[in-house]
Amino acid sequence: MAAEFRIVSWNLLHTTGAQAGQVAELALSTRPDLLLMQEAGSGIDALAERLGGCYARVALPGRQHGLAAWSPAPFKSTVGGLALQPGLVVRRLCQMLDFGAFGVANVHLSHGQVLNRRQLRRIALALPEKAAIIGDCNMVGAALLPGFRDVGARQPTHRMSGMIPLRLDRCLLRGLTCIRAEVLPRGASDHHPLLVALERN
Repeated sequence: MAAEFRIVSWNLLHTTGAQAGQVAELALSTRPDLLLMQEAGSGIDALAERLGGCYARVALPGRQHGLAAWSPAPFKSTVGGLALQPGLVVRRLCQMLDFGAFGVANVHLSHGQVLNRRQLRRIALALPEKAAIIGDCNMVGAALLPGFRDVGARQPTHRMSGMIPLRLDRCLLRGLTCIRAEVLPRGASDHHPLLVALERN
């Protein structure tokens, strides 16, 4: 079996959703090389104290919550943010991570189905040749992003209004190989975590 680089992504549902203790439990049970979070508030900053490793969080403009990343190993460089085309209400950005051989974008995209695909194209241009875009894409249907494959598990990750199943959480890859992808139990959020195992080169 090829060695894995394991990524877990989870929209935490800010304020009322998963807290640092529950996120730490997920990390301990899944042992990811990279844990990505969306709707992460300042309470999640306790994660590094609980788990060690490296942690970075950036709030969305004008918001208390945003995107966060944790890794048991040091990041290759400073974690950066990329401003995206704004929605009608929320100004969006993505979190850019450098792993040397490939790049990862942690995303929470807009709900507009034309706008979120435009945001994906901006992110793709900022990433290296080998790259992964992972997170809450708020997307229905195909991503339509040239050069990238949608490899995330095909099960729903969210129920709109608690009833309508949607696969909003995605993993899009360019130049990387997915060994397996799973939707994990939902826990305290309104989204299921997504686990994606990539082949290590």
